[in-house]
Amino acid sequence: QVQLVESGGGLVQPGGSLRLSCAASGILFNLWTMGWYRQAPGKERELVAEISSGGTTNSGDSVKGRFTISRDNARKMVFLQMNSLKAEDTGVYYCNARRSGLGTKWGQGTQVTVSS
Repeated sequence: QVQLVESGGGLVQPGGSLRLSCAASGILFNLWTMGWYRQAPGKERELVAEISSGGTTNSGDSVKGRFTISRDNARKMVFLQMNSLKAEDTGVYYCNARRSGLGTKWGQGTQVTVSS
């Protein structure tokens, strides 16, 4: 059974930082592309950043230069370091795992709120 469990969300002031973590189980982690998506109230879910099995990263334009995705294959974890947070970064952040032919898996999400 595949499980993706996010942690690290919370309330932070504008300009602050948070680090999200996602622990995976039930998959051959090092073969999957891992990613973070977010969904703000009333908006569609959007890609924040992803990292391939080979370590290639891709991120949304709105977070470039502020957010960094990384993975630890030995621990089966993926991280999202978020710096210089803005109010518009508020939303539920979801961990995602995808692999061609095997589909896409989602975590339950963790709330990030950026507010003074």
